[in-house]
Amino acid sequence: MKATLGMRHAVLWVDDPQRSAEFYGDALGLEVKARMGDAVFLSSPNSGTDHDLGLFKADSRGSGGRSTGLYHIAWEVETLTDLAEARDRLAAMGALVGENNHGVSRSLYCQDPDGIEFEIMWELPIELYDPDDPSNVPLDLEADMARFGPTTPGRSGPAS
Repeated sequence: MKATLGMRHAVLWVDDPQRSAEFYGDALGLEVKARMGDAVFLSSPNSGTDHDLGLFKADSRGSGGRSTGLYHIAWEVETLTDLAEARDRLAAMGALVGENNHGVSRSLYCQDPDGIEFEIMWELPIELYDPDDPSNVPLDLEADMARFGPTTPGRSGPAS
């Protein structure tokens, strides 16, 4: 099994995404990169990724929705082949709970034995990204491998 390249981003459930975005901007120098509904996505100005931190609105009523805290941490793999191998391995383990094509990245969503969610993702190299491509659609990993190449390094480049 090939190891991941490392941690790529974290996503938090927060009471007020805008307030939290301002806090992380002041505390860490993060900049807002995108907003989608109540969600805010931030990155360091030195980061090559589309986001280092995602902030999603929590259910403050505690009525069975998401309470504040960690939603997930994303781990990056180098190639789509690595992502396909991770998908097969995690499915066999019973840990795979979802898949998504986010446009800028291809993602698997998994749960550890305690039910803590994590993401394994491959981010498109910036030169291959087309903002007109659909996003938040079902993952078609085989089509992506045919389009981008199964061994094309993601945005972070090859492991060193």
